[in-house]
Amino acid sequence: MKHFALTLGLISFVSFSHAQKPAEDQIEIGVYEKLGETIPLDLTFINEDDEEVTLGSLIDKPTVLSFVYFDCPGMCSPLLAGISEVVGKMDMELGKDYQVITISFNTNDTPEKARTKKVNFVQNISQDYREHWIYLTGEEENIKAITSAVGFKYKPIGFDFAHPSIITVLSPEGKITRYLYGIEFLPFDLKLAVIEAQKGLSMPTINRVIDFCFAYDPIEKSYGLQVTKVVGILTLFILLSVFVALLIKGRSRTSIAAKNE
Repeated sequence: MKHFALTLGLISFVSFSHAQKPAEDQIEIGVYEKLGETIPLDLTFINEDDEEVTLGSLIDKPTVLSFVYFDCPGMCSPLLAGISEVVGKMDMELGKDYQVITISFNTNDTPEKARTKKVNFVQNISQDYREHWIYLTGEEENIKAITSAVGFKYKPIGFDFAHPSIITVLSPEGKITRYLYGIEFLPFDLKLAVIEAQKGLSMPTINRVIDFCFAYDPIEKSYGLQVTKVVGILTLFILLSVFVALLIKGRSRTSIAAKNE
């Protein structure tokens, strides 16, 4: 009975750890990653200068894409501040090595609002490069098309929206190569994502692995391995492997004994 209980617990743990990714239509709010897929480049939007543009006319280099709405009382402003801060710390040249595009998913937002919002979040960027952080607004059909293509799931709640906080990195051809989660980003992480995007390499989201196995020390500005958590997982897998080996060995002996009889 003890062996059975241990096996059941271990199998439950392994099943949870390797749970299948939920179907896209099961996600109401959040992100359904679409690494390696290409966004529709023919979608039209209006930039902060009140000009109609297509995504294809804008994306010709690695692009950091973000979704916000301009009257957001929650995560949108911290997200834009996080982008502004990391861009200001990057040792890559905005406009040459990469660019930033922010799209509002609120159809009530206007180019005038986009201009106002942009002014608030380009303070960390040299005047010469500010044009390479592009703010877009658009119609519902195109907004839904681009958010769906990226797997960005949001939901209207009254006059506001419930939504995730991420940036998505695209290749010069519009291929999704990386997702970075949160509102603050490390220059190294974004630089690596931009380099991967330039090469067209779609990489899994390392942030989830880091969050699970490592803890970030804001004082040292580095990640430290969470030894207890990692050792615990390894111990469980070792126990499961040993038990399965013993179980197989026991069954083999039983089969041999039965044949000898």
